[in-house]
Amino acid sequence: MADTTNEKPSINSVLKESLGNLQNVVAADTATPEKPDNIVVVDYKMVTFSLAGKDYAIDIMKVKEIAKAGRFTYVPNALPFVLGVYNLRGDIIPIIDLRLFFNIDMPEREYDALENMLIVSIGELTFGVVVDEIDKVVGIQKSSINPPHPLFGDINIKYIQGVVEVNNRLYILLDIEKIFGSKGDKKSSDGAVAREMSARMASAAQAPAKKQASKAAPAKEEKVDYSFVVDSLASMRKFSASALNDKWMQTRYKEWEGERGKNKTQLQSPTDADLFLKNFYSPCSDKWWDKAYADSIFKALPDNAAKQIIVWNPGCGKGPETYSLACILKKRYPEAKVRIYAHEVDLLSISNAPLLAVPADVANDWYAPYITKKANGDFTFIPEIRDSILFEYHDCANTNNLPSCDIIFARDVLSFLPEAAQQTIVADFSEKLKGNGVVFLGKNESLAENPKWSANTVGTVTIFSKK
Repeated sequence: MADTTNEKPSINSVLKESLGNLQNVVAADTATPEKPDNIVVVDYKMVTFSLAGKDYAIDIMKVKEIAKAGRFTYVPNALPFVLGVYNLRGDIIPIIDLRLFFNIDMPEREYDALENMLIVSIGELTFGVVVDEIDKVVGIQKSSINPPHPLFGDINIKYIQGVVEVNNRLYILLDIEKIFGSKGDKKSSDGAVAREMSARMASAAQAPAKKQASKAAPAKEEKVDYSFVVDSLASMRKFSASALNDKWMQTRYKEWEGERGKNKTQLQSPTDADLFLKNFYSPCSDKWWDKAYADSIFKALPDNAAKQIIVWNPGCGKGPETYSLACILKKRYPEAKVRIYAHEVDLLSISNAPLLAVPADVANDWYAPYITKKANGDFTFIPEIRDSILFEYHDCANTNNLPSCDIIFARDVLSFLPEAAQQTIVADFSEKLKGNGVVFLGKNESLAENPKWSANTVGTVTIFSKK
């Protein structure tokens, strides 16, 4: 267990001089009535420190004390940024290296090196946080804290509470509760990770050593934990990982780990999020369909002798997908009257969709039988195609008065909604879909794990129907 003899006293006593000077400045300014404009009201204090040469800070109310220690007790199967556990006057606390947590490059650690630590408390949990250098206590006006921006640090913006400039130095104010999770926030994946990590390490540190069995039991393959990526995708791109896309997420995270390195998988910017999601989207997403994809959808459409085919197309975007679908439906069901309810929450997109111009290269492709040329030389769809589509501004997470549907076409839509909304919409699909109807989802979305749905793959396209 770690030696505690090198601990420093509480933060208030260690930084007493800084706090005292700060209070004197405030008192002096307050006691100068002839210069009321110079009064500085300090209503927020932060402890400043450095990581890789950049200035950071956290709320002083979260800091119990500072310490300097090393030789932490190793804990098997701990998260990569966990150095081990530390005996803080009889309390076993986990030690987290913020440099590893934020994937910041650092020199190789020396075994006997003493680390600078902030002892922080979040609810009932206490952590030791290793940083490069601990600077001082700085008093500011809370109103001087500016909103965060990705350019201010090498870390995920969701962990930044704000930025503040003091004496020509720019401090990145970390949201320590977002990093470690807050008490009572049971829905927070960060909080859940923190509680599990603390309990697991404390238990492991206090448990007696056991002799290794001569024949180890075969290890069970554990499901990949990508919870920290999930929160980044949700905050940066509103992508919600769930049972709907879990198979893709597992595969993609392993690929991402191979691309970036085992300890560098954190998404640090919206650009990282876009790179992570680059192969999630379906073919021709939000674009005019090429002939190969149009043919694949044609082959996947089921037989239907009805005189009228009702289609729901939530998340229709700017219109290319809906017009492409309308042409394929006309080709597949030439004798039926097709009615497509195309819904979108982007008001500008849905307003412009009915007026969408058709590029010449598209008009001369497989779309040609459904295209007409206007007097001014522009191309547009024939009236039968245009009249089959009703573009409407509507949030599919809310109730609607659609008639029973033969086809629901919702590619890459549900994954960009909160998980609760996903479940609500899938239930709505079940209610509105006819007994012989089918649902098209994105290429990396699936209802196969839902016991109420069955999957059928036709060529490269998978369709879902009610059991």
